[in-house]
Amino acid sequence: MALLELYTEYNRVWIPDAEHVWKSAEVMRDFHFGHNVLELLLEDGTEHHLPVDPSKPQLPPLRNPDILVGENDLTALSYLHEPAVLHNLKVRFVESRIIYTYCGIILVAVNPYKQLHVYGDAIIHAYSGQNMGDMDPHIFAVAEEAYKQMARNHKNQSIIVSGESGAGKTVSARYAMRYFAIVSKSGSKTHVEDKVLASNPITEAIGNARTTRNDNSSRFGKYTEISFDRRYRIIGANMRTYLLEKSRVVFQADNERNYHIFYQMCSCAHLPEFKNLRLLSADKFEYTCMGGDISIEGVDDKKDMEETRKTFSLLGLKKDFQSDVFKVLAAILHLGNVKIRNSGDGKSSVPPGDPHLAVLCELLSVSAEELACWLCHRRIVLVAETVVKPVPEERAVNARDALAKQIYAHLFDCIIKRINTALRVAGQQHAFIGVLDIYGFETFDINSFEQFCINYANEKLQQQFNLVCFTIFLNHCKTQHANLYQPRGFLCCLIFNQHVFKLEQEEYMREDIPWTLIDFYDNQPVIDLIEAKMGILDLLDEECLFPQGTDQSWLQKLFNYLDANPLFEKPRLSNEAFVIQHFADKVEYQCTGFLEKNRDALYEELIDIMRVSKFPFLANFFREEKQSSVTNKGVKVRPARPGVKPTNKQLRTSVGDKFCSSLSLLMETLNATTPHYVRCIKPNDEKLPFEYDSRRVVQQLRACGVLETIRISAQSYPSRWTYNEFYSRYSILMSHQEADLNDKKQTCKNVLQRLIQDPNQYKFGRTKIFFRAGQVAYLEKLRLDRLRRACVTIQKHVRGWSQRRKYLRMRDAAIILQQYIRGIRTIRKTVTAAALKRGWAALVIQRYWRGYRMTQIFQVVRLASITIQAFTRGWMARKRYKKMVKEQKALILQKYARAWLARRRFQTMRRLVLNVQLSFRVQKLRKKAEEQNKENRGLMERLTSLANSHSQTVDRLQGLEAQLEKSTSQKASVEAREKKAKEDARLTTAQLQKEIDALNLEKQNLEKRFDASTKEAKENFDQIKRSLLEDKEYETRFRKIAENNTAIQRQDHEKEVETLKEEIKRLKEERVGLQRKIEEEGQVNSDLQEQVIQLTKHVKVIPELRRDLNNLQNQRNNMDRKMKQQSEQARAKINDITRQLLGGVVEEEVLLGLTPDDSEKIYEVEDLLATFDGLQKATRILETRQKEQRESYETQVEGLKLKVDHLQNENSKLQNLFHEKSNLNENIRQEVSRLNCENSVIPELKLQASELQRQKQELEAHVEVQGRELAEKTEEITNILQKKIKEESSQHRHFKEKAEELEELKRELQGRVEELEDENDHLKRQMLMESEAKNKLRQETSRLTAENMDFEEQLDQKDRIIKKLQNHIKSLETSQKAKQTPAPAIPKDYLGMLEYTREDESRLVQNIILDLKPKGVVVNVIPGLPAYILFMCIRHADYLNDEAKLKSLMTAIIGAVKKVIMSHHKDFELLSFWLSNTYQLLNCLKQYSGEEEFLKQNTPRQKKNCLQNFDLSEHRQILSDLAIQIYHQFVSVMEKTLTPAIVPGLLEHESLQGISSMKPTGFRKRSNSIYEDSETHTISSIIQQLSVFHSTMSQHGMEQGLINQAVKQMFFLVGATTLNNIMLRKDMCSCRKGMQIRCNISYLEEWLKEKELQSSNAINTLRPLSQAAWLLQVNKSTEGDAKEITEKCTELNPVQIVKILNSYTPIDDFEKRVASSFVRKVQSLLQDRDGSSSQLMLDSGYRFQVTFPFCPSSQALELLQVPSSLHLGFLTRI
Repeated sequence: MALLELYTEYNRVWIPDAEHVWKSAEVMRDFHFGHNVLELLLEDGTEHHLPVDPSKPQLPPLRNPDILVGENDLTALSYLHEPAVLHNLKVRFVESRIIYTYCGIILVAVNPYKQLHVYGDAIIHAYSGQNMGDMDPHIFAVAEEAYKQMARNHKNQSIIVSGESGAGKTVSARYAMRYFAIVSKSGSKTHVEDKVLASNPITEAIGNARTTRNDNSSRFGKYTEISFDRRYRIIGANMRTYLLEKSRVVFQADNERNYHIFYQMCSCAHLPEFKNLRLLSADKFEYTCMGGDISIEGVDDKKDMEETRKTFSLLGLKKDFQSDVFKVLAAILHLGNVKIRNSGDGKSSVPPGDPHLAVLCELLSVSAEELACWLCHRRIVLVAETVVKPVPEERAVNARDALAKQIYAHLFDCIIKRINTALRVAGQQHAFIGVLDIYGFETFDINSFEQFCINYANEKLQQQFNLVCFTIFLNHCKTQHANLYQPRGFLCCLIFNQHVFKLEQEEYMREDIPWTLIDFYDNQPVIDLIEAKMGILDLLDEECLFPQGTDQSWLQKLFNYLDANPLFEKPRLSNEAFVIQHFADKVEYQCTGFLEKNRDALYEELIDIMRVSKFPFLANFFREEKQSSVTNKGVKVRPARPGVKPTNKQLRTSVGDKFCSSLSLLMETLNATTPHYVRCIKPNDEKLPFEYDSRRVVQQLRACGVLETIRISAQSYPSRWTYNEFYSRYSILMSHQEADLNDKKQTCKNVLQRLIQDPNQYKFGRTKIFFRAGQVAYLEKLRLDRLRRACVTIQKHVRGWSQRRKYLRMRDAAIILQQYIRGIRTIRKTVTAAALKRGWAALVIQRYWRGYRMTQIFQVVRLASITIQAFTRGWMARKRYKKMVKEQKALILQKYARAWLARRRFQTMRRLVLNVQLSFRVQKLRKKAEEQNKENRGLMERLTSLANSHSQTVDRLQGLEAQLEKSTSQKASVEAREKKAKEDARLTTAQLQKEIDALNLEKQNLEKRFDASTKEAKENFDQIKRSLLEDKEYETRFRKIAENNTAIQRQDHEKEVETLKEEIKRLKEERVGLQRKIEEEGQVNSDLQEQVIQLTKHVKVIPELRRDLNNLQNQRNNMDRKMKQQSEQARAKINDITRQLLGGVVEEEVLLGLTPDDSEKIYEVEDLLATFDGLQKATRILETRQKEQRESYETQVEGLKLKVDHLQNENSKLQNLFHEKSNLNENIRQEVSRLNCENSVIPELKLQASELQRQKQELEAHVEVQGRELAEKTEEITNILQKKIKEESSQHRHFKEKAEELEELKRELQGRVEELEDENDHLKRQMLMESEAKNKLRQETSRLTAENMDFEEQLDQKDRIIKKLQNHIKSLETSQKAKQTPAPAIPKDYLGMLEYTREDESRLVQNIILDLKPKGVVVNVIPGLPAYILFMCIRHADYLNDEAKLKSLMTAIIGAVKKVIMSHHKDFELLSFWLSNTYQLLNCLKQYSGEEEFLKQNTPRQKKNCLQNFDLSEHRQILSDLAIQIYHQFVSVMEKTLTPAIVPGLLEHESLQGISSMKPTGFRKRSNSIYEDSETHTISSIIQQLSVFHSTMSQHGMEQGLINQAVKQMFFLVGATTLNNIMLRKDMCSCRKGMQIRCNISYLEEWLKEKELQSSNAINTLRPLSQAAWLLQVNKSTEGDAKEITEKCTELNPVQIVKILNSYTPIDDFEKRVASSFVRKVQSLLQDRDGSSSQLMLDSGYRFQVTFPFCPSSQALELLQVPSSLHLGFLTRI
């Protein structure tokens, strides 16, 4: 369409303004061709008439729609011109506080003069890995793009940072290098990244200074190459410098400073290490006080000096080198203070006693006399002689300053060289990224040689920039199959890539894509003007060759040779300057000082003095070095002019020639790399934060090439929309027929062809539509007009409806008023006094007549009413009476029915309770039987041991009898001898009598002690007997209270047994002591016999002695008889006990064998009487219990049969219900399948009917077989019991009574079972009657299924009991046949352990850990089965008390799990599987550790299975650490899987249809897009992925608490990542995007409810994101809105709130931006917040602390079976 058509009413334009450069105005009336005035309305409300030439109208530039204002990329603007760029930057910088903006391939950075929170490590990680354009513009985005292209294309990169002094170049370059140092950590010990960053403080100290525009201005150009290896990690760096401003060392303008290092040294002059330098304050040195103020506000030179010295050390520069550097710097300061005075006649001299000269020479180790001499003299070498000529003061001062500059320049180069050496690390460089921090285009009031060189360098950089721009545009048009614009007049600057364009042109010719020629700016003529032959630099070098050459003569040559060049001009008002037309602006250069600065001359004599210095560090600066030819591997560049060859060796290269060489090398390097551009802008000269001076900014935009880029973009197709974006944005302009088309691409084409008639205004690409400048604005105008017309239509109808409604109300009110007024008028006209009287009389008559008539009618009606009421009330009373009678009968029936139902329910519950009690008692009796059997075996063993000890005592008694016989024979011989020795013994009788009396007393004492010990032993045994009886009663009484007390009672019994054993042991010791005493008495008797024998030799007749001996013998015989009687009593008691214990099993012979007749050893029999008596009673009680239990087992078998029948009936009922309720089968199967998931023991319910039928048949067969076997065994047991009853009548009667009681109990149980069957039949009928109640049927089915499962478990238990009884019966039969008493067989039961050998340990680990696949295990077996199997193996090792085996197994398990995790660290399912199993194994180690805190929820059997021998707490800690490691790896895999879908699915995807937030994309977005078929992520993708995570964790049996923690971590990642992207993406800060985000959050919340994960508190982690979405939607205009924001946005810190408010971007023209005053108001309210963070980003890598709560397992280890699919056949269940 024509451009004039856009100048319509309501459109806005830009008009020039002297103060703000451009100002906005609105068109008041449509402009048409031929009009001579454009009527405008300014923003202040004044009208302005802009004159226009009707023949060739030059209209002002149009303003972009508000939707395009504030874009991230200036090329996204529809109108591309200077005011649009200026306004867009202002809006972003002032209103949104955003300093970065893209302009095509350029990043424009505006210096905020304020520290911003956008450079933290979190921001770096947020930009890392992102495509350029996906996030808001940032220096980190440029750095990331360079790093990514280096890694992807394997090509070197460059980042070119340029701008005015004070624009922030150094800071931008520093942040770029910091980004590379963080994202490419080398991991080596050299810390080369830190060294690269540490080089900045040093270079800033020696190369930066304060200027009038910047407090930290870089006075040199720096190109830093950061080297990377093949893994793209930093391995080193190299720095190249350009054009150091040496003149600043000796001269500074007002309000400027010298280089920072001098002031840093002067501030530390008092330190000991600087004492020898004899430094003074900075205001005392000539070279540091020229500018006036020596300090900078906010800068501490002393701290900066400490930082500089630290970085010296960090770079490995030793103290000696630092000392040398500081010594040279101090010498330069003293050199500036050397006074040179005028001596007259053109001579000068240095005072001989100058203190600074002495210090200078001392520091530099040079001769003071020679230095003072040659500062003021010059040697002239002639043909025949050498002349020394004095120089005047001015030239001497110049020589001094030249020496200072030269020394500083050499020192600067030396430091840079040493830094490069320190940054060079061993290793081969694979690629590099160069960061160029170089001066931008400069123009001042007085421009000299430095500005000339700077602007020349910028011309070269601009040429290289144009080349890159054209290449990028060409490549992008190729991807879109759009028209390409070839530059006219640009071929001269395409020397390096000419073959590239040729190939591209051939490619486009093959594709039949038309080419159109457009004009690009070519600055090659300006470069030729400067560097070509006979150019400015060539003429300058030529003039420098002449000794008498001056600046004026050189300027005259320029006028003579270059006057015809249109880019070179002569000023009108000056003869000492020239003007060059640069690409940015015209610059006037003053020629004064050009030759001197280009020569950079230094007297040879001064150089010789420095060269012979005894200070090696300084002498090396001035030693001549052979210039070696440098061979470059890059692309060779042919210079525009040949170099000037020197005529002799003494001819030096000029500064200009050196600069050209270094600049050519730089351009060669840049052309061999892929460049990235950063243009720094200085917003104001006062350094005020966020103040925008449009005049200064536009001046810099013109100078840095941004506007040229805009101009190039404007001539092509700057606006580009994808088809989806166009369809979503402009669907409102489509007709119904067009919108119904399925092909959106074709729809867009049809609409665009209809809306824009000129096909040259747009082009259709493969994936995008290309628009000329202004076309998007035109489409926006059409869209706005359409919306405005729609709004007008809506307003028209609404206002019409409102007015019509108002009109109708007014009309109705008017009609009513008219009625009343007309009625009153009529009455007034027709009514008179007589008429009124007649009317009044008529009214009175009518009143009385009507009263009479109404009275009559009332009485008639009243009578009729009363009659009707009487009949009605009677009928109602009768009806109520009948109803009451019926209700009374119904109540009586209900009473009896409800009573019957209540009794039936009570009976049902009682029967169920009795059944439960029966099963519980069966289990309890079985446990008691097992315990009783164990006690019986212990007592039998004890009885056997006592019998053996008794036989030993009998043998000892027999030995004593033999000894007594021998003593009798000896006595006879003694009597014979006594007759002979009687006379001899008379003399010794008295003595012997005394001895006999003593012996008698001793004997009496022994007898008393023996009786006392015997009595004490009896009392002890009686006490033990009583304690046993009390313990038995205690056990019987408390066993009824709780089953858990059995363990405590068992422990008490064991303690009592131990005390009994100790008592028996003590008694045995006393028995041994008595035996020892008897032996001593026998020894005494033998001694007496020997004495008697000796006496008989002397005395033959001793009658008195014989009588005494006879008395002793008689007493001994009496004692023997007493002992024999006691022995016989003991033998009888033992025989009785033995017959009672073993009478029914063994014969009399065995009893006789156990009770020998020998009873000579009378002392031990008394000791055993009490023990045998207690054992007799205890054994009789135990035997009675055993027999009772046997009969109870028979009763239990009968009960089992009844329960089996009951189970069969229930199964048949279920089958009938399933057949009859076929319409509910599907619901029942679903419910049963859920139960199946909870308990894997039950088979699938889909086959439940057939499975129950099969089980019924198997149970019937099994019960029949067991019944027959039990019948046979019962008969055998009955025969045995009958024999016992015949032998012991008392026991027979007892057994008979028990049998009768059990028979009655049996009959009672049978009756109850019959009642239960009747009740079940009734319930069946009731369920048939209530078939419509689906929920009740489902609940009843679940209950019956659970009862069947319980019955199956009980049946299994009863089968095991039957097997135990059978084994016990077999053992009894075997013992009866063998006629002996072996210990009864121990019933077999699984102990929950798996036995393996040490050789099988590797196979176990290989099969259960290394080779195990989660998919093959989880489907078929119990979750956590590997953990249970491993723990059962651990239990076996603990059971064997094998420490080595246990440690080896634990080490192997932990090592194998670590190996699996390391080798499959990206396999989510395997990590989930082993996290669940590791956690389960950890729980098992805790649950069975035996510690009290873990035993609270254990069953008695689980308590019994606890570990006994080893404490595995250390291994538990290792397992816990391993579980934490697995969890973190598990979360990392989930994060890596989920992260790519978060931003596209939650932020970019538009889940709400009809609410679009599409906006046009800029060049950055489109230039980095790769149009391939890629996966589109939505919120459904995120929810689906979360569901996959949840189902996998649930399938592997992961504990719910652990699932909650993982889900919470994922939700935090989602919230943090999304919020961080909102903070860094201005295009996402809109009201519609807030609606989309809140909708997506609701989807996530619904997912949590669906998965029952509300308890995880995961939704709380999304509160910051939810509040950010709310903040985007809420009103942001009034003070109340500000208060509401501060009150509700509690999860967001002030920095984040302000960032969102500043970044808020309207999508439509109807929305408003957030005012700056409102943002400031919110900031003031947020200042009161305490403890709020200042971080802009959330740490998305933050991990919540994981906890592993103890969760005991209900799984019975003894019931677990190892599947054969695991190939663990070498494991054996114990």
